[in-house]
Formats: sequence, C-alpha cells, structure tokens
Amino acid sequence: MAAAPTLLFCRRSFSLEFRSHLGMKMKSIGRQAHRLAGAFVGDGSWRAARGWSALLALLALACPWRGANADDHEAADPWAALPAILARVQPPRFPDRDFHVADFGANSDGQADCKAAFDQAIAKCAASGGGRVVVAEGRWLVNGPLHLKSNVCLHLQRGATILFSPEPADYLPPVFTRFEGTEVINYSPLLYAFDQENVAVTGEGTLDGQADDEHWWPWKTTASDDIAALGKMADESVPPEERTLGEGRHLRPNFIQFYRCENVLVEGITIIGAPMWVIHPCLSTNVTVRGVTVNSHGPNNDGCNPESCRDVLIEGCTFDTGDDCIAIKSGRNADGRRLSVPSENIVVRNCTMKDGHGGVTLGSEMSGGIRNVFVEDCYMSSPNLERGIRLKSNTRRGGYLENMFVRNVEVGEVE
Repeated sequence: MAAAPTLLFCRRSFSLEFRSHLGMKMKSIGRQAHRLAGAFVGDGSWRAARGWSALLALLALACPWRGANADDHEAADPWAALPAILARVQPPRFPDRDFHVADFGANSDGQADCKAAFDQAIAKCAASGGGRVVVAEGRWLVNGPLHLKSNVCLHLQRGATILFSPEPADYLPPVFTRFEGTEVINYSPLLYAFDQENVAVTGEGTLDGQADDEHWWPWKTTASDDIAALGKMADESVPPEERTLGEGRHLRPNFIQFYRCENVLVEGITIIGAPMWVIHPCLSTNVTVRGVTVNSHGPNNDGCNPESCRDVLIEGCTFDTGDDCIAIKSGRNADGRRLSVPSENIVVRNCTMKDGHGGVTLGSEMSGGIRNVFVEDCYMSSPNLERGIRLKSNTRRGGYLENMFVRNVEVGEVE
C-alpha cells in the first residue's frame, strides 16, 4: 500500500528584507500564527510567481510567521545568534608541506592521464601527516575520480586546470554516496572524500568536469527508471549498502562531494562542466565555501548544496548555474526521514547569483528538516534567474523549515 502523503510544515520564524533595483526596501516579519498549516502541496515549482509581490504572497500562504512578540525563548533579534555560528565555522589548517604532482610523474600537456600521479601524491601527503598536493600551471588530465584523505589540501595554482574524464566507466568501482537525497552505491563523484577530516580544495585554478550535451548531461532524460528504482528500494527499507546502481545505470555523480566529513574548505577555485550538483557537502560539519566561482549550465547543475550539514559558511562566491545557485537540503522522503539529520546553522553572505532557478533555495529534498538559515548582503540578478529566495517541497517529503532570516539582499532582474 502506498504511504499516505506527508506534509511539510513551516514553523517559527521567517523574515525577509530586500532592496529592489529601484531602491525600494521591502520588509515583512509575520505575526504569530494560531496553528500550523501544511504548505507546498504540489510540485513546489511556483512557476506562476512573477515579481517580489507574488513571491511574498506565496510565502505568506506557506508559512505561519511570528514576529517580535513570539515565544519568550525566541530572541528579539534572531541575528544575534549569527556570531556564535561563525565562531564555530573555522577552516582547517594544514602542515607546511607541499607535494607537487609533477614530482610523481604527472604531465601538464592535457593529453597524458595523470590519475596515478595524483593518487600517489595524495597518498604520500596523507601518510606524511598532511599538507598540500600542489597542481602547477598547465592542463592536467585525470581519467577518474580523486579521493581526498584527511589532512590533505588539493591546491591549484593560478593557471592550473584539472580536466576530469567525461567517461562514466572511469568512475567505477562505485562508492557510497547520495543521489538527490537518497543513499546509494553509485558512480564516484569526481572529487570525493568519505569519513575524512581536515580536507580542502583551494587555489586560483579550475576544475573542469568536461560534461556537455554529449557527456553526462543527456542522462537527465534517461534516468527516470533508475531514479524510481532507487526510490522504491528506499521506501522498502533496503539497506543503503545493497542499493547498488552504478554501471549500466544513468544516475549522474556530483562533482565535489564531502560525505560524513569534518572541517572542510573549498576556496578560490573556479568550477565548470559539472555532471550534476557542483559542490555537495553531505552529513558534514564545519564547512567553509569561500571565494568560489561556479559557471556550469547543465541540467541539475546546482552551485552549492549543503545537505544534512551543520555549521556551514558560504561567502564571497559567484554562482552562474543551470539550476539553483544554492540549495540547502536534508534528504529525500523515506531515506531522509530514516537518517533524520537536519541542515542547520547555514550562513550565506556576500555572494553573487546570476543564472539559476533560485538564488537561495530550501529543498526540495528536505525530509530531515532545515533550520537556522541566515542570508545577507547578496546580489541576485540575471534575466535567467527565475527566483531570488525559493522554498520548495511536495506532499511526500515531510520534514520542516524553521528559522530562515534574510536581510540586505539586492535583487536586480529576475525572470
């Protein structure tokens, strides 16, 4: 028998403060509600919304808001909680040791496969107690994934580009990962860390996944049966370790994924040509994404998707994407409720959002809940940006959205 629909509930506090490109300030802090209300029944697309007045109207329907006279335990100024969150978000530090991939036989001609040399440099760095694996100027072809280890920082110097193979077979054997909020054994993410601590990718270089209309992206239209099969396994409580898809299936890997990691840093780099989600910290704590440029316009090319993460700072980044610029998530349907790990204490500031479905989005995979989200001092504008702030779910998700606060967000043009 099919499970009964599960409604999402918005609860507690929600505030918005925007500046339009005309200079008008709009602020709405709602009054206390007398009951909880189900919200976002449907596909969550909100395609009928046009302009900020329509967006705010939809938010008013979706969430019972509270204002300054809410319960005594709610601070009069919710932003007062921000310094404590930021104090906990500290980027990892690494020993002053460099391991140059060229010293391990890597060739920067963009033709020779450098994967073995990169793997050896990462292993040597980790075995030596940590440091930086340095990629100098040039084009470095890597036919397969790079798996980071604890205390390793992959550092791309200016002019360095890592070209990841676009061939799916190069990302086997499969690894433990998440696909759209459901745990699965699938193709490895291109840059991956699992159960590690103090890991980073930094520098002024470029990661190129080489996905395009002939590689990875066409799977968007051929994956429906595999997505349904994975969802069925999750609904039937098949253990994640037995949900092997991978070879012969069409579930695209994420570009960068830190899975069950602590103390994560992504800083300075440019990322292009992603198969699917671009930066995906999952079930991780103390995550900093700073000064990153994402320019990838394929299907489901979300810029940064913290999922079931705690204490996350995304700042000074530019997102020009084929899907949501930032999407905060916490698992999908039964699998998200099984783990029941929320995304919480997420700070987004000083970012620029260009093309995308949403500037900052909550959901739709949010079955573990999302709470304590702070967005400030961002600029969102593009004729191809569909929405500024977007909350999305459907009747199958469950979970909750709690305590989202937005201020000093300037919106120029939205679709």
